[in-house]
Amino acid sequence: QVQLVESGGGLVQTGGSLRLSCAPSGGTFSRYHMFWFRQAPGKEREFVAASRYTGSITYYDDYADSVKGRFTISRDNAKNTLYLQMTNMKPEDTAVYYCKFSSSDYSLNYWGQGTQVTVSS
Repeated sequence: QVQLVESGGGLVQTGGSLRLSCAPSGGTFSRYHMFWFRQAPGKEREFVAASRYTGSITYYDDYADSVKGRFTISRDNAKNTLYLQMTNMKPEDTAVYYCKFSSSDYSLNYWGQGTQVTVSS
C-alpha cells in the first residue's frame, strides 16, 4: 500500500509563505494526477490545486479561485515529490492540507495524512 507523507506545514503570519511537500513511500507517479486539498475546522474538505496528467509526461495545472495567483503547484518526477508553494497567505488559508495521487483513470487514489497550516492575523 502506498503511503503519502506531507511536510512543510506550520505557523506563518499573514502575508507570509510556506512550501508544502508530499512524497510517496514508493512507486513511480509521473503518469498520475496529483492534487492538494484542505479542510478547515468545521468545514468540508475542498480542492486547492491540481497537476493533471494529460499524456506524454505533460501536465495541466488548475487552482481554486481562492488561491489563484498566490499558490503554485509543482512536481519533481525525479524526486517523486509534489509541492505547493503558498505565498501572500491569509488567515482563511488556515487548514489541514492533504495531498492526493490519482491514477490516470482515477481507479487508484492515495491520500496523505495531512499537515496543519496556520496563518495568524
